[in-house]
Amino acid sequence: MDCFTAFGTQWRISDVKIVEVPAIKDAMPKYKTTYGIEPMAGAKGFDDSKWEAIDAKDLAARRSGGHVAFMWYRAHFTMPAKLGAFDLTMPAVAVLNVLVDDYAEVWVNGDVPRKAGYPAPATIQGHNIPNRVVLGTAVKAGDKFEVAVFGINGPISVAPANTVWFRQARMEFFR
Repeated sequence: MDCFTAFGTQWRISDVKIVEVPAIKDAMPKYKTTYGIEPMAGAKGFDDSKWEAIDAKDLAARRSGGHVAFMWYRAHFTMPAKLGAFDLTMPAVAVLNVLVDDYAEVWVNGDVPRKAGYPAPATIQGHNIPNRVVLGTAVKAGDKFEVAVFGINGPISVAPANTVWFRQARMEFFR
């Protein structure tokens, strides 16, 4: 199911800046500062109300100034009773597939689903490889999801003269 239009979801977007921050507590003495990003918008309940709102159909627009560039995309989904012929009044497995040119990290309800030592589908998979994130195994009508996608232009070490953009956002359901 195409997330560009099927949910009627309001997406919000923001540029991301690299900022200097204090080094972590146990850093070697020579490291007084390091780098982080602003905004840090993956957290559940993050206030994106002042961000630019875009229609789902406009996710594929090329955004950012290119080179080393990052973008946040955020949306709230509420599962309807039916999507096409699929009935969500009975629980189903819901899977979000996101493909961002070039890399992405996907936050669901304030968390990046991951497990140490294993490929983490919500984090960078490789250059233009989809992120396939299970939203839940018993999803039903009325369930709410807050999705934040951190898009990254890459490769980072040889940043291209192109931009960040959504190639695909799809929802799959299984029983």
